[in-house]
Amino acid sequence: MKLTKFWQRIGRNKKNKGNADTPGVDSSPTVIDRSDHALSRKDMSEHALKVLYRLKKARYEGYLVGGGVRDLLLGMHPKDFDVATNATPEEVRKLFGNCRLIGRRFRLAHVHFGRNIIEVATFRASHDQQGGEGVTKDGMIVRDNVYGTLEDDAWRRDFTVNALYYNIYDFSIIDYTGGLKDIENKTIRMIGDADERLQEDPVRMLRAVRFAAKLNFKIEDSLSESIKKNIHLLDGVPTARLFEEVLKLFLHGHALASYELLKEFDLLKHLFSQTAENLDDAGDRFITQALINTDARIKQGKPIAPAFLYAALLWPAVRAEMIGLKYDDLSLLQSYQVAGQNVLENQLNQILIPKRFGIPMREIWTMQARLAVRKGKRPLKLLSVPRFRAAYDFLLLREQSGETQLKELGEWWTQIQQVSDDEKLVMCKKLSSLERTKGRKKGKGKKQVKKNIVKENE
Repeated sequence: MKLTKFWQRIGRNKKNKGNADTPGVDSSPTVIDRSDHALSRKDMSEHALKVLYRLKKARYEGYLVGGGVRDLLLGMHPKDFDVATNATPEEVRKLFGNCRLIGRRFRLAHVHFGRNIIEVATFRASHDQQGGEGVTKDGMIVRDNVYGTLEDDAWRRDFTVNALYYNIYDFSIIDYTGGLKDIENKTIRMIGDADERLQEDPVRMLRAVRFAAKLNFKIEDSLSESIKKNIHLLDGVPTARLFEEVLKLFLHGHALASYELLKEFDLLKHLFSQTAENLDDAGDRFITQALINTDARIKQGKPIAPAFLYAALLWPAVRAEMIGLKYDDLSLLQSYQVAGQNVLENQLNQILIPKRFGIPMREIWTMQARLAVRKGKRPLKLLSVPRFRAAYDFLLLREQSGETQLKELGEWWTQIQQVSDDEKLVMCKKLSSLERTKGRKKGKGKKQVKKNIVKENE
C-alpha cells in the first residue's frame, strides 16, 4: 500500500477536526486524491461497483463506505462492501429491479446479485433535525430514518475508522472525522461523545471490541471508560439482536482476541452470566482452546457450527449445574439432560438462541454421557448417530483443556473409528469384559460413574 503519502497529506492538514456543530471547529474534510492513495477498483467487489456506477449514471451521489474502505487501506480483503448515497431507499429500489427494502429501525436497500448482497444506505442525519424522533427516554435510538448530507452521515457513524468514503466520481477518499489518522495510530475511537453514542446504541460496546480484536487496534481511553460506565445498558438490548452480535464476535477469525477483550471489559457477564459466574481455570482453558480451534478452522476455510460454539461457551455453566444436581435418582444421561435444559433456559434471558441451534447444543451435551458409558454394542450405534461427530469433537476439546476424569476416553473413540467392523466388535467386547470385572471388584454402576465425574469436577 502507498500509505506514506496518506500520512504526509494528513500532516499538512493542521485543521482541528471535530463535530460540525462545535463552535470554532473546522468541519471541512480531509480529501485524499486518487494520485495519493493506492486503493484500486480491482480489489473492490464488482457488484458494489455496479451499484456505484448506476447511482452515478442517475446523478446520485455514491460512495463506498465503512469497513470495505478501512480494510482495503490496511491491506486486508474485505468480505462486505457497503454503499452510501443521497438517494432514498425508494429511489434506490426504482434503479434496481433486484433490490429489496428491509428494516424498520434502519431502512436499508439490499441489492441482490445471486447470493451476494450490496447494502445501500441513505445518508443519515442527527435526530435533532427532527426533534429527537425515534429516541427513547434513556437516549436509545429505536428508529433511524432521518436523512441528511454526506457530512451529516459521517458524523452519525460510530467509529472514526468506519467513517471513510471512497468517491466513485473522482476516486478520492473523504475523511471528516480523523479516521485516517486513527488507522495510522491503530486506535478505535468513538465519533462524538462516547456516553451519548453508547446510550443511543449499547451494542456499539460489542462493535468496539469486535473491531479492536479483528484489527489488533487499541480502544481509545475515553471510550474504554465510557464502556465501563455504561455496561449495564447492554441488558436492555433485544436478546435476538445479541445472538447475531455474538456470532460476529466469534465466527470471523478473531474469536480468542474477542473473548479476551470481553473479559477485560467485564462484558462477558452481560452476554453469558452463567459462564462468567462459573468460569474457573478449567472452564477458561476449555473456552480458550475451543476458540483457538475455531480461529484455526476459519483460517483453513472450514465451516463452524454456531450450535457447537454456543455449547462450548456455556460448558462451564453446564459442568457447574451437573455438580449442583447430585441427585442419586438420576442417571448420568438424565443429569446432563436436566443440567443442559436449565442452563439453556436461563441463557435465553440474555441471548435468544433459536431452536435450530438450541436442540443440537443439548444433544452435544447429553452425548457426553453416552460417550462415557460404553456398554455392550452401544458404541457401534453411537457411531451412526448424526450428532456423533460434533459430540466427539467436543469430547476431544474437553481432553485438550485438561479435564482429568476422561482418562483417555477420546483416544478410545478415535481408535474405534479407524478400525474395521470386526475389530470394532473386539474392542467393545474387550471393554465390556474389563468393566464387568471392575464393577464386581469396586461396585461401580452408572450412578457410581456419575458420582466420580461429579467429584472430579468439584
